[in-house]
Amino acid sequence: MESAEAFSALLRGHRSIRRFKPDPIDQSVIETVCEEAVAGSSSSGNLNTFSIILSQDPARRAALHALHYEQDMILQAPLVITFCADTFRTRRWLRIREARDNFNNLQGFVVAAFDALIVAQSVALAFESRGLGICYMGTTVDSCDAIADLLGLPETCIPVTSLVVGWPDEDPPRRDRLPLASYLHHERYEHPSDEGLLALYADREVKGWHRYRSMGPEIVAEMAAHGITSLAQFYTSDLKYAPARCEATSRRLFRLLIENGFTDRLVAEPGICDPAATASRETPADP
Repeated sequence: MESAEAFSALLRGHRSIRRFKPDPIDQSVIETVCEEAVAGSSSSGNLNTFSIILSQDPARRAALHALHYEQDMILQAPLVITFCADTFRTRRWLRIREARDNFNNLQGFVVAAFDALIVAQSVALAFESRGLGICYMGTTVDSCDAIADLLGLPETCIPVTSLVVGWPDEDPPRRDRLPLASYLHHERYEHPSDEGLLALYADREVKGWHRYRSMGPEIVAEMAAHGITSLAQFYTSDLKYAPARCEATSRRLFRLLIENGFTDRLVAEPGICDPAATASRETPADP
């Protein structure tokens, strides 16, 4: 029971830390965390199609700082970890043992990406349990091609997420989450009414709106200049997740999947990327 209570407290105490002390992390702690995270993380077929790259050298972290849109926490913290969807190692083993090649396909990438994200969360929890702070960087996907080049990644090995790790130099409040009913479905997907959906987002709309507008008069002025009057509008504005920027990142990721050997044969298949050849998928009606 004590273990369950401690784990519950760990989960409920999570905060993303974005300001760190420069104090080093003992190398034995880093390696123990990674070893235990790998041992305790589920993996499809036990193939463990991921790689974990530790960046501690100041010059290397400075290069990553530039690729991650110059987030200062990368320079403050002593450790940046890049998690990669990696079937290269498995495919090399297959070749050496004279087995058929595989996993250089879209399914191979998806499974490897899931493996990498599962172990990343185990690593995050393990560091947090030791009093260290972590912050995920979604910018890994934005700069996936440049990061792959910087880290010297081989074919069928692509970065999917990163963690900044260090000793916290701030004590931010916990971020809110939507009510459990937003995520939890019974037996099949449950479609709320528009009124029900707005009720689920009601608290978020107030707290999220306040959070971003409290960042200073500059962001408030930019919101006004863009005609932004709600949190929803802010999220898909040019100030946050602009559709054009997301489309550009999507094209860059798709190109990297092709160049990296994950989808080249699939793309070459006639009609596979032709939208006209794909029937539209309608949302099923509730019974």
